[in-house]
Amino acid sequence: MNDRAPVLTADNITVRYRRGRQDFTALNNVSISIPHASTVGLVGESGSGKSTLAKAILGLAPIASGRVELLGQDITSLTGRPRRQLGRTIQAVFQDPNTSLNPSFTIRSSLIEPLRAQNMLGQVDVNARVDEVLTAVGMEPDAANRRPRQFSGGQRQRISIARALITNPQVVVCDEAVSALDLSVQAQVLNLLNDLQQQHGLSYLFISHDMSVVKHICHQVTVLYRGEVKEAGPTGRITTQPADPYTRALLLAAPIADARRQRERRAAQDAGELEAR
Repeated sequence: MNDRAPVLTADNITVRYRRGRQDFTALNNVSISIPHASTVGLVGESGSGKSTLAKAILGLAPIASGRVELLGQDITSLTGRPRRQLGRTIQAVFQDPNTSLNPSFTIRSSLIEPLRAQNMLGQVDVNARVDEVLTAVGMEPDAANRRPRQFSGGQRQRISIARALITNPQVVVCDEAVSALDLSVQAQVLNLLNDLQQQHGLSYLFISHDMSVVKHICHQVTVLYRGEVKEAGPTGRITTQPADPYTRALLLAAPIADARRQRERRAAQDAGELEAR
C-alpha cells in the first residue's frame, strides 16, 4: 500500500434523520481524510455530529449524500456480508467498554467474537492470538479467563482495545474512548494508543470533546459545530492559532491542572463573550 495515500476518506458526508414531520440534518457536507499511521481528531461539543460521522463510516447511520472510501474502496453503500467483512480492516473502540464486553462472557469469549464474525477462527491460533493482544495492551494473558466485572474501568478499556485489534485492522475509530476515565488513566490509555500506532502502523479517527486530549494524540484536527466543519488542519496550528471563535472556546474549556489559571481563563472567556454581545 502507498503510505502516502489516505487509508480512509469521508467526502462531503451528509446525514439526515426524520424528526416527526421534518428532516433534521445531523451532518452537512463533512469531509475528513486519514493518512496511513496517523491520527485525525474530530472534536466538538455534544450534539456536534462527531459520533454521527463515526456511525456513517461504520455503516450504522444512513448517508444521504457523499462517499466513504476505505483503502481506496467505495464502502458507502455496502451492506450484508461485504459490510461485515470490513471488520478485518476497520474496528471501533467506544466510550463505554461494556458495549463491547458482555458481562456474562469471559474475556477470552469476548475477544474471540470478532474472529468468529470474520470467519477467522480457522485461520489463526486463537488462544495464541488472545494472549498476544492482551499482552500488547498491557494485560496479563490469564486475564482471558476472568469476567469484565473483575477489572477496573481503565483495564476494561484496554481489553476493549485488544478486542478491536484482534482482527489486525488498519483503521480504528475511537469514539470518546477515554472520556469516561480518570485523568491519570486517560494518559495511560493515550500513551498505549500511541505505542500501538508506532508498532503496528495503525490509523485512528479519534473523536473527543476535549481539546487537551486531542492535543496529546492527534496529528490533524477537524472541528465540528452543529454538523458542519468550522476548521481543519494540523493540530499544532489549530490549537495555537485557531481561526474560528468556536475553536477558541473549545480550547478555553479544556481542563487544566492549575485551578487558579482555570478560573482566570474562564473569566477572560466570559468577559470576551460579554463584549461581543
